[in-house]
Amino acid sequence: MLESEMKDAFFWYLDGVYEKVRVIEEKVIGKSRADMVAVLPDRLIGFELKSDSDSYQRLATQIKDYDKYFDYNYLVVGKTHRKQAAKHVPNHWGIICISEVEDSGAAAVETLKEAQPNPKLKMRWQMSLLWRSEMANIQRLNGLYKYSGKKRLHVINYIIESVEKELLKKQLCDELFERDYSVFEEN
Repeated sequence: MLESEMKDAFFWYLDGVYEKVRVIEEKVIGKSRADMVAVLPDRLIGFELKSDSDSYQRLATQIKDYDKYFDYNYLVVGKTHRKQAAKHVPNHWGIICISEVEDSGAAAVETLKEAQPNPKLKMRWQMSLLWRSEMANIQRLNGLYKYSGKKRLHVINYIIESVEKELLKKQLCDELFERDYSVFEEN
């Protein structure tokens, strides 16, 4: 399967598996680009897609970047990678296979291995996914000082030190759910 075919099938799969989900495509994370990010009410899940024609050449760098940002990570592969995929990812990564069902043209999505919580996750990297206005919303919700003239890293560290971790995760996910890309559209 081609990556575009895999993505189409995978969108429908995620929509059916999770009650509330927002999918962000092609999100820049460090030196990599996450193919798909699922924003759930309480966590972020990264999905790296490897179609039947892809190689594992860049995967080591991608794994390092995904592990900084996401609560759970999955390698999503085509049928040709099914048997070898586990050799290329850490134990906490999950593996999903998408293949074409013979004679129907439909796609089958199968979880080969469930992801475990990412032990390398850093909240400051997740917070860096937010826009400055979204961080300001979190500061306002928690009655925190604005620090409008300070650098992003200072504001991120301030928020992390000031807000309980589970509440902050929920607020971060809420901000990503509500993100409005139309602010970039021309009138």
